[in-house]
Amino acid sequence: MLELIIKRVEKERKIVLLENGKIVEYYEEKEEDNKNEGNIYIGVVKDIIKGMQAAFVDIGIEKNSLIHLKDILEKKDEKKEKPNLNQEINELIKPNQKLLVQIKKDSNEKKGARISTHINLPGKYIVLMPNTDIVTASQKIEDKQEQERLIKLVRDNLSKGNGAVIRTSAEGKEKEVIEDIQYVENKWKKILEASKEEDKKAPRLLYKSEDIVEKMLMDLPSKGLSRVIVNDSVDYNEINKIKNENKEYKDLQIFVKSEESIFDMYDLEQQIMKISNRKVWLKCGGFITIDKTEALTAIDVNTGKYTGNKTMEDTIFKVNKEATIEIAKQLRLRDIGGIIIIDYIDMQKEKDKKEIEELLKQELKKDRSKTQIEGFTKLDLMEMTRKHICSHKD
Repeated sequence: MLELIIKRVEKERKIVLLENGKIVEYYEEKEEDNKNEGNIYIGVVKDIIKGMQAAFVDIGIEKNSLIHLKDILEKKDEKKEKPNLNQEINELIKPNQKLLVQIKKDSNEKKGARISTHINLPGKYIVLMPNTDIVTASQKIEDKQEQERLIKLVRDNLSKGNGAVIRTSAEGKEKEVIEDIQYVENKWKKILEASKEEDKKAPRLLYKSEDIVEKMLMDLPSKGLSRVIVNDSVDYNEINKIKNENKEYKDLQIFVKSEESIFDMYDLEQQIMKISNRKVWLKCGGFITIDKTEALTAIDVNTGKYTGNKTMEDTIFKVNKEATIEIAKQLRLRDIGGIIIIDYIDMQKEKDKKEIEELLKQELKKDRSKTQIEGFTKLDLMEMTRKHICSHKD
């Protein structure tokens, strides 16, 4: 059973997704957080840095944002065709030129936001990609025939000049997917119309991305969300409005509890305290450590107290296997994004490595976020990436 619990205290919200009483996703949201990822702007090119093949763009927020050549060139399906990175950026854009851009990664204390002209506009069943003909389906849809059916359905109903990524929730759907295409394309038309209003100043915000709760409620009907518990009337009214607009939520229960009692259920405060621990113990006696840096997250697997009662290879495989399940859980729980390097205990057999990699892929299917496993490197380190769900966690 999936439950969503939202505790608002003054200018902060704690958002907990529970599965059978255990936290599987946790987010903290503060009013002062700089959350702009997904927002779409009309920006103005300020400085072009030829040596970096990049430019600074004023989009109207505190720091100028950075755009790279690759994010200005026409979007290509890189499995079929690589973008031509030999072009000079100053031949494509000029200072004071207006650009329609989207924030792909929020700014932090050291850097401005990273932006792109490649727009992604999420709906319930598709993510619209304007100005490209790429149509692809989520790899979490394993049935190849279903992938092909959905790709044909989406191609037949998209307007010319638009592409899309088909989301996992589209599996088995038809009418709903067509309605979603129409809804998202209409949203895009309004953004385009607003961008062409010459009498309005630039830079300016054209579209504000949904907050974390809205995104969750967009994703969770297909996962079986059964009830939402809040302690604030504003949250109650907003969620009730979403429920009334979404027929898939007709059986969703929404409750209001007091601030003091809302986290008493399932001993949530105790569960939340453990989320930030660097060391996570495994049931077998081994453990993993999680260290985040600016460039990547490093996860180390250790045998700890576990010695096993068979061969050394069996002991190592058991710890690595248990660690894999826990790592997939922690990535989702902590919303770890970007490059992730996993240092497993060295395995001699290729068969064991393949089994661990397949297990990791299987466990990551439970994650709502996009993940990509690159496999073991020559140094026997597992490389993977994961996209943040809630961008301000960095």
